[in-house]
Amino acid sequence: MTRLVLGLLWLGHFLPLGLQAAIGDLAGSVLYWLIPERRHVTRVNLRKCFPQLAEGERERIARAHFRAFSRSVIERGLLWWGSRERVMRLIRVEGLERVRALQGTPVILFVPHFVGMDAAYTRLCCELDMVGMYSRQKDPALSRLLWRGRNRFGDQRPVSRQEGVRPLVAGMKEGRPLYYLPDQDYGRRDAVFVPFFGVPAATITGLPRMARIAGAKVLPCIVRMLPGGGGYVVRIEAPWEDYPSGDLEADTRRMNAYIESRIPEMPEQYLWMHKRFKTRPEGEAGLY
Repeated sequence: MTRLVLGLLWLGHFLPLGLQAAIGDLAGSVLYWLIPERRHVTRVNLRKCFPQLAEGERERIARAHFRAFSRSVIERGLLWWGSRERVMRLIRVEGLERVRALQGTPVILFVPHFVGMDAAYTRLCCELDMVGMYSRQKDPALSRLLWRGRNRFGDQRPVSRQEGVRPLVAGMKEGRPLYYLPDQDYGRRDAVFVPFFGVPAATITGLPRMARIAGAKVLPCIVRMLPGGGGYVVRIEAPWEDYPSGDLEADTRRMNAYIESRIPEMPEQYLWMHKRFKTRPEGEAGLY
C-alpha cells in the first residue's frame, strides 16, 4: 500500500500545482469521514482551544484542516521529485536576510507544525545548509525515500531523534541553522506543563535549552499554504530578544504563546490531527 501511495505521489508531481491542490482538497473531504479517530482528535483539540467559537465554525475549521493536510501530502511529490527551479518558483521565502546577517552566530529556526512545514524545509535547503531532527520510520524503504526526498538540495545534516541533541548543537556551532519543530506532545520526558490556549500541555523544553547550550539566536519561521495552488510563503521573523531568559518554564510558555498568536492567521493549517493534549497532569483524565 505504501509503495502504491508513493507511486501516485510521484505521478502527481508532474501535474500543475493547482490541479494537485484540487485533488488534495477532494481527498481531504473524503478522509474526513474515512478516518474517524483523527476526526475526533481534531474536534477535541478545536473545542479545547476555541471554546468561544460556535460549534459550526469549529466544524468548518476541522474540515478545512483535513483538506489542507491532504493537499500538503499530495504536494510532497513536488518536494521530493520536482526540479530545484520549480521548488524555488512555487515556494517564496521572506526574511532570509535575517539568517544571513547572523553568519558566525548559531541559529535556531523555530518552526511550528503548520501543514506546509515540509515545503518550508525543502525550500530553505535550496538556500542554506542546515541541521535538523527526524524520526525513523518502521518501513526502511519509506525511511530511505523520506531521507533522500527531504535532503536532496544542498549539504544537509539530518539527525535521528535517537541520537539526541549533541549532534544538533555541534551542527549549529559549525554554522548550520537548526530547523526545529518542538511543539508536539512527546510525553513527560524533558517536558513541562505550560498553557496552550489555556489548556495545560506537556511541552518539551528543547528550544530554550538548546538556545542556551549553543548560544543560539531563535528566529520564528512560519509557512503559509496559499489558496488555489498558489504555492507557499515562508516567513522568517526577527530573532527573539532576551531569549532564553534563564527561566525554563517561562521560556517554554513564551514559545506556546507565540504559536497561539500565529494560529488565528490560518487556523485550518495548524496540525490539529496531532494529540497535543495526550499527556495529562497527574490525576487528570485523558481528553481523547
